[in-house]
Amino acid sequence: MTKAAMVQVKLIASAVNRIERHKACVRGLGLKRIGHVVEVLDTPENRGMIKKVAYLLKVGE
Repeated sequence: MTKAAMVQVKLIASAVNRIERHKACVRGLGLKRIGHVVEVLDTPENRGMIKKVAYLLKVGE
């Protein structure tokens, strides 16, 4: 069984006063507050959300 590829995402800026779709992407990635780090599966859906709100995030492999 192979290990699924993961991407580490950190919220570095607030989602307050942002476009509602961008807020939804931040919540969809599981981020709750500035400095919060989560690991998400490296899927096209997650990559799309990361790309949409890249100005709020720091991404690591």
